[in-house]
Amino acid sequence: MVRIEVDIPQQRLKLLDSENQVLMEAPVSTAKNGAGELIDSYCTPRGAHIVRAKIGGGQPPNTVFRGRRPTGELYTPQLRAAFPDRDWILTRILWLSGKQPGFNRLGPVDTMRRYIYIHGAPEDDELGVPGSHGCVKMRNEDVVALFDRVAIGTPVLISG
Repeated sequence: MVRIEVDIPQQRLKLLDSENQVLMEAPVSTAKNGAGELIDSYCTPRGAHIVRAKIGGGQPPNTVFRGRRPTGELYTPQLRAAFPDRDWILTRILWLSGKQPGFNRLGPVDTMRRYIYIHGAPEDDELGVPGSHGCVKMRNEDVVALFDRVAIGTPVLISG
């Protein structure tokens, strides 16, 4: 079985096999506000998680999602200019659920209720530095590659 590890200080995501061999590694962007588990903190939650849902399979790159549904739009810089305050969730979504009650699951720290995803980001978003609203943002081609290699229930460890 594979697993995902997200290293907040390094701003890197790795996909590892059962023998700790790196199958994939990619730059990411986690929360601008840093690490944290509280609802409405706009922080990236730490600890043990799983992929609870996979959304967007078969959608073209740059598909724009709102409320986990495709809007019918494809991201362009012109679309960003028209909607400058939008949180751009593109291409694929891996919706995370915490596994540690009281830390990242249930109550005011519930990762899933916070709508924390691994998702695609616009090409003009800088990766390798914190900048998200709490999610883990990746290049579109990287999130497609990851999406195609993981199943619902895949373990995800977010550290830092």
